[in-house]
Amino acid sequence: MSDDAHAAADAMAALLDRAQRGPDAATNGLHLGGRTWTPAEVTAALAPYLTDRRRARIDAVLAGRTYGIATVVEGLVNTGNVSAVMRTAEALGLQPFHVITHDATFKQSERTSQGAEKWLDVHMWDTAADCVRHLRERGYQIVATHLDETSVPIDTIDFAQKTALVFGNERDGVTPDLLALSDRRCIIPSPGFTQSFNISVAAAIALYHARRERRARLGPDADLPDDQREALRALWYVKSVKHADQLLRREGR
Repeated sequence: MSDDAHAAADAMAALLDRAQRGPDAATNGLHLGGRTWTPAEVTAALAPYLTDRRRARIDAVLAGRTYGIATVVEGLVNTGNVSAVMRTAEALGLQPFHVITHDATFKQSERTSQGAEKWLDVHMWDTAADCVRHLRERGYQIVATHLDETSVPIDTIDFAQKTALVFGNERDGVTPDLLALSDRRCIIPSPGFTQSFNISVAAAIALYHARRERRARLGPDADLPDDQREALRALWYVKSVKHADQLLRREGR
């Protein structure tokens, strides 16, 4: 995408974030090309530039999307593992994805993620405190996956609540700072001799369980309010249409 197209996508992502904090996102709108667009107007303007098949695919993916489960990875050294967890989260329909880098350089592995980052709300954080503050403002309980005597089996966690699942470093696990900030600690029960799983495997098991439990308790439909659904659809249209920013500027004249 061009710089302007990135700016349009970033603005729509900000609009979507506002939708998670209150019902006024649609009225706030997207400011582009000298006018204010609602998500529905963005969708209508860009729809003719997408095939029927692509629009249907976006709607089908939206039907399974949720902000009810957020994925958090902290201090992972192997960027391939981060990308693998990201790919799992996207495939399961879990929209928010948070990476706590602790000032380390993070480089996305596109071969492993298979482009999942394009369709997720990816947030980068230098500190655990900043990430947790953001999540709490949006109503999430913080659950750290951690192998110790204070942890409870993952099937005792109430995933009907908005939940951020935290996965830690391959060697040391979740940091003490983030453990201190968490509401609960959980484990994936392992009946074998091996006590723990590889981080990407552990994340896949835990996220699948969380998604399944949330659907079982709240119903099969995605728990996206209409304003979030419309904002996310508009964001994906912006990301799917080449030169979307230029087309919107032209339509807005």
